[in-house]
Amino acid sequence: MSFIKENYEKVAKNLKEQFNYKNDLEIPRLEKVCLNVAFKSADADNNFLTYVVNQLSLIAGQKAVLVKAKSSISTFKLREGMAIACRVTLRKDKMCEFLDRLLFIALPRIKDFRGLPSNSFNQSGHYSFGIKEHTIFPEIELDKAYKVFGIDVNVITTAKTKEECKALLCGLNFPIK
Repeated sequence: MSFIKENYEKVAKNLKEQFNYKNDLEIPRLEKVCLNVAFKSADADNNFLTYVVNQLSLIAGQKAVLVKAKSSISTFKLREGMAIACRVTLRKDKMCEFLDRLLFIALPRIKDFRGLPSNSFNQSGHYSFGIKEHTIFPEIELDKAYKVFGIDVNVITTAKTKEECKALLCGLNFPIK
C-alpha cells in the first residue's frame, strides 16, 4: 500500500479540524495527476515520438497518448494532425504509486533540489510544476536515453482554495517551499 493512501486519513482529520468542515465530503482529496510532454514540430520525427511515448509510459505505468494539432498555424510551421504533445492521466492506485515514486525517489535525485515552488497553485485549488529532465525517474535507463525532455506535472484536487490545496499537499509530504 502506498504512503499517500495510508496517511490520507490522518491528513483528512487534520484538515477537518483546521478548516472547520461540517461534512467529511467537504474535505479536499487528490482527484488525478496529469503528465504532459510538449515538443516542437521540428523534433517530431517518428523515432522521437515513439521514444517519448515509451518513456512516458514507463514513468507513469500507463500507456501515453499522442496529442495532435487541431488546426494549422503557418507561423509555427504547424499543420493540422501533426503530433505536438504526449499526455497521461493517472487516477486512484496508479496516481498514488506515481506520487510515491515522485516524492520519495525521483525528486531527491534532482541536483540542488530545494523544494517545489510555492507559487504554482491556481485559483481552482490545483498544483502544477515542471521537471526539467525525465531521467530522474529510476525506470529510465541512462545508457539508452535518446534525448532528454521535460515533463509538466499537474496535481488536481477537489480543494476550493489555494490554502486548502497547500495544506493537503503539505500534509501528504510534498516538499513545497
